[in-house]
Amino acid sequence: MPEYIVISLVAVTVAGLTFFSGFGLGTLLMPVFSVFFPIKIAIAATAAIHLANNIFKVLLVGRHANLKIVLLFALPGAVAAVFGAMLLNYFSALPPLASYGLWGREHVITMEKSIIAALIMVFAAIELTPSFKNLSFDLKLIPVGGLLSGFFGGLSGHQGALRTAFLLRAGLDKNCLIGTMVISAVVVDISRLVIYGATFFRQDFTVLQDKGVIGLIAAGSLSAFIGSFAGARLLKKITLAGLQKMIAVMLFGLALALGCGMI
Repeated sequence: MPEYIVISLVAVTVAGLTFFSGFGLGTLLMPVFSVFFPIKIAIAATAAIHLANNIFKVLLVGRHANLKIVLLFALPGAVAAVFGAMLLNYFSALPPLASYGLWGREHVITMEKSIIAALIMVFAAIELTPSFKNLSFDLKLIPVGGLLSGFFGGLSGHQGALRTAFLLRAGLDKNCLIGTMVISAVVVDISRLVIYGATFFRQDFTVLQDKGVIGLIAAGSLSAFIGSFAGARLLKKITLAGLQKMIAVMLFGLALALGCGMI
């Protein structure tokens, strides 16, 4: 099926690139899932792949992590992720804002899709802002960074950019920074997946099986493992400015289509 091919290709490519500069796995994979499935399922399925991939990364680079920084950042992040995930579940239950017909199909605009579309645009713009690349915060604000990163991770899956900005000032070398970020991401992923599993994953489990989402999660996870393994072997600073711009344009297009109810 085409969704297996598309999601597997995106997962293997993006998982490798997450070791370098640029967009994260969840930032790119979630919009691709949203083309095939409802947005809440897309976010939850991406979270499952994100967790599996980060557990694999822990095996590769987790030994370099600074556990003190992990605790300061990840514990507040885990709490905030619960609230972000619960808010996503709340938005998904709200009635549609509007609907319209186009090209023989009815398109529905919802609060859930509008918010996620706005967040995709905001975080895509952040990734492209040169000043953000050098932005960092004082060490005493690391727990605040965990709260913000965890909350947006639970709500939409966008946690990587904030996580990086707040941990850059922790005085860690490159391998230690990556190991710390990976373990922190695992903690947040587990926290939000507990809420996803207790809400819409549990409610829609039969639908998930019928639509093959579970198989897609497995295929995406395996592809992400391959990409992460390749990325870890090539770990070094690489400038991908042209690719980042192209990806950002694609994300803006997907976000616009999502917010307009076209996907």
